[in-house]
Amino acid sequence: MKRTFDMITSLVLLIIFSVVIGILAILVKNKLGSPIIFKQERPGLHAKPFYLYKFRTMTDQKDRFGNLLSDEDRLTPFGQFLRKNSLDELPQLWNVLKGDISLVGPRPLLMSYLELYTEEQNKRHDVKPGITGWAQINGRNAISWDEKFQLDLWYVQNQDFLLDLKILFLTLKKVIRSEGISNSNSVTMPIFNGTANRHKEMQ
Repeated sequence: MKRTFDMITSLVLLIIFSVVIGILAILVKNKLGSPIIFKQERPGLHAKPFYLYKFRTMTDQKDRFGNLLSDEDRLTPFGQFLRKNSLDELPQLWNVLKGDISLVGPRPLLMSYLELYTEEQNKRHDVKPGITGWAQINGRNAISWDEKFQLDLWYVQNQDFLLDLKILFLTLKKVIRSEGISNSNSVTMPIFNGTANRHKEMQ
């Protein structure tokens, strides 16, 4: 039922938002340049790699030594607008249609984080990742990594279709209110280094 729901819903949404997606693609091209789509390898179900698609929200500005500037410096007002309204996530409907991810599930993080997870944290890959999830409606980027993982694991242990519908409904409310977009210390979620989790395991 979950896969069928994902396929039908993502296809319908892609059709409904096709004009919006086209307009955003043109705006991204004009304001941020190419490539229009930000593509990055992420771990999917059982940590199998796939490419996640998003509209780019940052420039490629570099310092005089050729190093990329910070996220804060590269994130433009237009990019902030896309993130605030979650419009940068629209291309992920294609990931859902392909079966890479689900509408609901733990957010797919970076491949480099895989070796940093504890055995318990790694269980977040026992289900397909999603565009939105339990952690997203309970703080998103405004909560700590430990809190995010606890919420992800709760979802893995308690997932069902009605819970997914509840998460989708609450996600819509969060998007309308633009809640939890940024971390208090950064425009994006700080990098996970696993230090706190390794410390706990040593105690």
